Amino acid sequence: MYLLELAVQGVRGFSPTSRIPLKPGYTALLPPGKGELPPLCGMVVSMFFSDGRGGDIVYMAQGQKVARAGITVFGDDQSTYRLVRELGTAGVLHRLNRGSKQFEILSQDLTEIGQFLRSQVGAPTKTALEQLFCFTAAQLPTRRPKTKASVTSKPSLAPVQLPQAEPVSGDLPTLKTRLSELEREHALSKEVDELQFKQDGIASQLFELEGKLKGSDGLKAAVKEAEAAAAAAPTAESLKVPKDIVARAERYPMLQQKRDEALARLDREREQGAEQAEPSYVEPLYRNASFWASVAAGLVLLVLGSQLSGYLRYVALLDIPAFGFAALLALRYLEELQAGSKVSHRGGFLAAREKRIREDFEGEVAEVRAAMTVAGVETVQELIEGLSRRGLLLEKAAELRRQLEALEKEPDYASAASRYQQLKAEQDQINARLLEKGGYVRDVREVEREIARTKEAIAKLRSPQPAAPVAGPAPSGSSPLQEDPSPQLLSLAAELFGCDLPAAAQLATDRCGQYLVALTDRRYQAVELDGGGNACVVASGRKLAAGELPGKDLDLLYLSLRLALVEKFSARQKVPMLIEDGLVCVEESKHSLLGRMLKHLGTLTQVLHLAPGRGAAESADSVVNV
Repeated sequence: MYLLELAVQGVRGFSPTSRIPLKPGYTALLPPGKGELPPLCGMVVSMFFSDGRGGDIVYMAQGQKVARAGITVFGDDQSTYRLVRELGTAGVLHRLNRGSKQFEILSQDLTEIGQFLRSQVGAPTKTALEQLFCFTAAQLPTRRPKTKASVTSKPSLAPVQLPQAEPVSGDLPTLKTRLSELEREHALSKEVDELQFKQDGIASQLFELEGKLKGSDGLKAAVKEAEAAAAAAPTAESLKVPKDIVARAERYPMLQQKRDEALARLDREREQGAEQAEPSYVEPLYRNASFWASVAAGLVLLVLGSQLSGYLRYVALLDIPAFGFAALLALRYLEELQAGSKVSHRGGFLAAREKRIREDFEGEVAEVRAAMTVAGVETVQELIEGLSRRGLLLEKAAELRRQLEALEKEPDYASAASRYQQLKAEQDQINARLLEKGGYVRDVREVEREIARTKEAIAKLRSPQPAAPVAGPAPSGSSPLQEDPSPQLLSLAAELFGCDLPAAAQLATDRCGQYLVALTDRRYQAVELDGGGNACVVASGRKLAAGELPGKDLDLLYLSLRLALVEKFSARQKVPMLIEDGLVCVEESKHSLLGRMLKHLGTLTQVLHLAPGRGAAESADSVVNV
């Protein structure tokens, strides 16, 4: 698991309200002031494993009535969790829903939260987290209160002298030659030491200048982001649509309104002629009895008048009214037929007008709809916004670029940038000179000690002195032995690794020895861990029990074993290592070496180092203020 964020409010040692983003690797956490260090380890342990009695209320800042804390964790199951707690309460565990991008409540029960953190998220047990993955100065063997058993217990090995440097042997010419070589090596080591001192100073200045210059990083990133978004934004050319498609899309609502108004007028005309929408039935003329009666009367009068003579023959003239009435009935029939034909023609005319209106509209908006299909949008407004987005992004990028140029022209920024380039050039020159001097150079003090021993050997050869008597064993009551912390650590590691104590000891022996040899300038050559977890160190071919070591060396042995166990376990499972200024046992000259060790450990798991100075920041992958 990895810690992604730590948020605190009203917690002592931290800023009043802090949201601390955390990254994998080696991260240096810088406290807000020079007072009390923030209780990083205690806060994390109490967040993961609350005692249920409100004991974490001790982390509340003085004068605060409420203190809150939250930890965001990326678990072993590839899910993101957030644990939020008001100090003194059980708290709430959330899990991020990848679909909605929102945190959903998983549990508010204290026991259930602890079980879920261990089974799903990947948290170790409380004891393992507290004693193996959290490192504080109070855990060092020399800072623990001595128990009665540790004071009165007898050593497993007889007391022997502490490791001393091997005596220098040889004849006088050989020693003189060796002394000349050592003096040349001393001059080289001193020169390299001075160069490294300058390099460290330059690195510190560069770090401070980078902090000033980082104000432009956000603008530079914003410019690149806007330019990248503008390059990826769709255009008429990329969609292969007419260049004036935006103007056409903007006219689309007007054309749609015009079409709707024309169709509304046609509907009103249809409503006005609704009564004539279906022509009434016209009775055929051959079924009209009045028509045939008039025709028959006219024929009868015409025939009757042709058969009579004298004045009676004028009766035939009465056929004219009869035929006239029949003609009127025929004209009326024709008028009714014409009226029905006019209604039918009007309906066809309106339908043709509607078709023409719709075809004209579709012809004008066809390109717009094709562009919508290509762009994958559903509305014209989305098409306009998508095609106009590139111009807006370019304007935004130009505005951000102007702000960046204005920032870079400010006197303070320009001076910092110029100074940064100068220091960078000096750093490159120093690196080149260091490469010329060779790869490995011993420490100046180590060379000086060897020169002193060589001069002492030369002086003895020139004026021999009687040998001093060999010191006997130290008196039994001279000083109590220290308690060996190795069995407790290895027992915890055996439970964590799921193996027995001898297997855990064998797993950590070699790596622990490598760490100790490097941290002690080779005063000890190896570490041995027996089946019971007891530690011995090898110095000049002699074995020393851990309890016989000076307090400073015992602390270094404890640190080496802790680093070795965390490194071995990180190959199986990722658990963050939290360091709360627990490295005070290391000499200042070894801080750079220790930083490289922690940086290597950061490649295997997450390392969070809370330190008051900026020494850790020089080796860390990232630096965060808390």
